[in-house]
Amino acid sequence: TSPTPLSPPDAEKSPGYWNKGARRRLELALTLQPVAEQAKNIILFMGDGMGLSTISAARIYKGQLAGGSGEESLLAMETFPHMALAKVSGSVPGGTVLLPLHETQLDPSCSQTYTIDRQVPDSAGTGTAYLCGVKANAKTLGLSGAAVYGKCRTTFGNEVDSILHRARLAGKSVGIVTTTRVQHASPGAAYAHSASRSWYADANMPKEALRDGCKDIAYQLVHNTDINVILGGGRMYMTPKRTPDPEYPEDPEQNGTRKDGRDLIAEWLSAKQGARYVWDKKGLDAVEDDSVSHLMGLFEPKDMRYELNRNTSTDPSIVEMTEKAIRILRRNPNGFFLFGDGCVACAGGRIDHGHHSGRAKQALMEAVMLDRAVARAGELTSPSDTLTVVTADHSHVFTFGGNTPRGNSIFGLAPKKAKDKRAYTSILYGNGPGYSIHDGSRPAASLPAAEDKDYRQQAAVPLETETHSGEDVVVLAQGPMAHLFHGVQEQHYIAHAMAYAACLEPYATEPRCRAARRVSHGTQCSPQTLLALLALCMAAVMVGS
Repeated sequence: TSPTPLSPPDAEKSPGYWNKGARRRLELALTLQPVAEQAKNIILFMGDGMGLSTISAARIYKGQLAGGSGEESLLAMETFPHMALAKVSGSVPGGTVLLPLHETQLDPSCSQTYTIDRQVPDSAGTGTAYLCGVKANAKTLGLSGAAVYGKCRTTFGNEVDSILHRARLAGKSVGIVTTTRVQHASPGAAYAHSASRSWYADANMPKEALRDGCKDIAYQLVHNTDINVILGGGRMYMTPKRTPDPEYPEDPEQNGTRKDGRDLIAEWLSAKQGARYVWDKKGLDAVEDDSVSHLMGLFEPKDMRYELNRNTSTDPSIVEMTEKAIRILRRNPNGFFLFGDGCVACAGGRIDHGHHSGRAKQALMEAVMLDRAVARAGELTSPSDTLTVVTADHSHVFTFGGNTPRGNSIFGLAPKKAKDKRAYTSILYGNGPGYSIHDGSRPAASLPAAEDKDYRQQAAVPLETETHSGEDVVVLAQGPMAHLFHGVQEQHYIAHAMAYAACLEPYATEPRCRAARRVSHGTQCSPQTLLALLALCMAAVMVGS
């Protein structure tokens, strides 16, 4: 049911209430000091489609789920002390040259580029930016801007490595958690080099690309980078055509799709010692954190279900997957890198999918769940050695307004009718499937229909699916070197700041990183040193006697 609009609490009517709160925040700000240490661990949470308006609405929804009016609520990610805005749209300035991450530095001359061919980007080009450190063309994964969408031959020689790949080469454990298929554009940018984000399996590739030697994204998931933890959806792209799905064996639409006859799950298991594969929550729960070095969990044939549609007995939540991943990855004394993708318009990954379908409640619940994963990750790690970053790849044409009163349901109606004498919801979309005209006018919004999880909010322009938007997205950070996230930055800066914080390539030879290694090595005594100390102790005892 819709919350009843509330009158402001009496305490809020006093200037002292606000003055006291502001002083408390000032005192906290004055004690804030940069943590200028090397990050042992990095966790990157990416809310697919989680723009600023989605974050604001999710904050209110979280508060209303807890029984409050919502506006005064706070998301876990909003407690992070450092913040920046990332530019996700634009065009390439004339003469700008894009260099791979290992050839760039943090000077302004290397950061004045945008998503190369789109003013408003997609999840593949943005994923390449914040994971690989270079801007790229839309719909391409893990490739520089020299690669052309759909042209296999432009892949070779234009590959760029992600921070996940470089963390693994540095000896850290690495993992991916997503509510989409693990071959989706956002997680795919962490390990794949593909001229098309849609080449999920070989069955999705044109014959020319296969003939020219390109590999599908699922194949690259298993063979490109030694990933310790892989959790999400996407079973059908991993097994041979007509292989029955373990969860839906009677539905041929969920069968495996591979034409090459390869069972990539079996290949992955046979290549890893201590590896486990699971496909439901029961299997995930049964995995002992200290008994496996590698874990793959694929919980749906394609994307995982929206949180509001999830079967809690068979499918794990993004919170549960995040916890399992961290418990496994943190056993590595060298640290870990974890990429968590919650699609707001898709789930973590699905935030994005919810918005694309014009179903705001699905999208906002995904954002709330991603924030719960952020909170749980904070409980399982320490900001003294773990850099946690929360951001989005892009936003959506999603907004809420209408002069609604305090405590109005975030999915509720505006208090006054529109010029056409019909009610409308506070939440609206600039375009999408919610556009509707009957008998020359739009239908009036009403309750309780507008509160339904599958209700489509009205849109101004009719489109089959709602689109991304091009405004900047927020970057929130806490932990070592989190202060590097400040001001307005290009989106590809995110990968560089994380690499610098953890002393990963191309910053592994920075003076601060060399000094940290000397200190680390200096605290470890060699066997020869221990024997010498033991001899001195024995000599001292003999002299004393």
